[in-house]
Amino acid sequence: MKKVLIIFGTRPEAIKMAPIINEFKKHPNKITLKVCITAQHREMLDQVLNFFQIIPDYDLDIMQTGQNLYSLTSKIIQSLKPILENFGPDYVFVHGDTTTTMASSIASFYSGSKVCHVEAGLRTLNKLSPFPEEINRQITSRICDYHFAPTESSKINLLNENILPENILVTGNTVIDALFESVKRVKSYNSEKIDKIVSLTKNSKEIILVTGHRRENHGDGFIKICNALKEIAIELPESSIVYPVHLNPKVLKPVNEILGNIKNIHLLSPLSYPDFIWLMNKSKLIITDSGGVQEEAPSLGKPVLVMRETTERPEAVEAGTVILVGTKKDLIVSEALDLLSNKKRYNKMSKLHNPYGDGKASIKITNFLNKL
Repeated sequence: MKKVLIIFGTRPEAIKMAPIINEFKKHPNKITLKVCITAQHREMLDQVLNFFQIIPDYDLDIMQTGQNLYSLTSKIIQSLKPILENFGPDYVFVHGDTTTTMASSIASFYSGSKVCHVEAGLRTLNKLSPFPEEINRQITSRICDYHFAPTESSKINLLNENILPENILVTGNTVIDALFESVKRVKSYNSEKIDKIVSLTKNSKEIILVTGHRRENHGDGFIKICNALKEIAIELPESSIVYPVHLNPKVLKPVNEILGNIKNIHLLSPLSYPDFIWLMNKSKLIITDSGGVQEEAPSLGKPVLVMRETTERPEAVEAGTVILVGTKKDLIVSEALDLLSNKKRYNKMSKLHNPYGDGKASIKITNFLNKL
């Protein structure tokens, strides 16, 4: 029996770890599994746990108003110490690039557990973009024993950092596993938020979905983004822009000030995961600075404009499923208008192959673990 502890703290991590948890549960004679959440994000995390029916064994519940990276990192390490000592996992699974990931890797290393990194090898090689995620990834890779890379490009990044090839497995991304399962579920799913979106957009020609929250875009970047969305709304009066707005005041303030009174822009509070999957599936175009959306949208045939200067997911750019537009107002506007008016270009982009896998990443990870 292998003792396995899975640790995560945010909504994106929960989404991407859910398929692995469910797959591990199919092997009770080989794997003793426990799940620990830090609750780095509380409300949005709980929504995903409920949707995927995951009941954590440990809940650190560390989220506080005004928390910062200093307190967050130290709390996670300190809080994990008794759990790691009492359960004594052989393997600890972490995901991606959050502060939970980095701090949990350090704590697990201190405890003597083997660290397994899901979504390993993503790089921009610019330590300030995204901040602090790029350094979180690199620290985790230095500590990690086994690396589950979503793509060959990610594997090459790890090999370039002298990671042994036998410790790397290319799996595809588990977010595609979660997406395929979720799309099935939301076909028979309904909520007040979905009813509201249907009502707001019932006379619209098409829906443009927007998300934005990255720290590096705070300030002048968000002002440019909002002005771009305002211009798109004016140019496309028959279309609806639906924007679930992140709760960070640095996002809320410019978004509400610039976009709050525009008739065909609908500002919503953050959506639950199933609501968001439903909306993504109904949208014509997605404009985002999210990493996860860059991976999910191509599987739904949705072109994506990425409001970032760099991306740790270059495979999507190379495949043509996403376009980097940064926070350049004129570029965001021109690309959005062209895609929505140029049917040939749109259809070509929407039918491109998703470089992030076939939805079987969690099975590959489970088979790898069972063979260790």
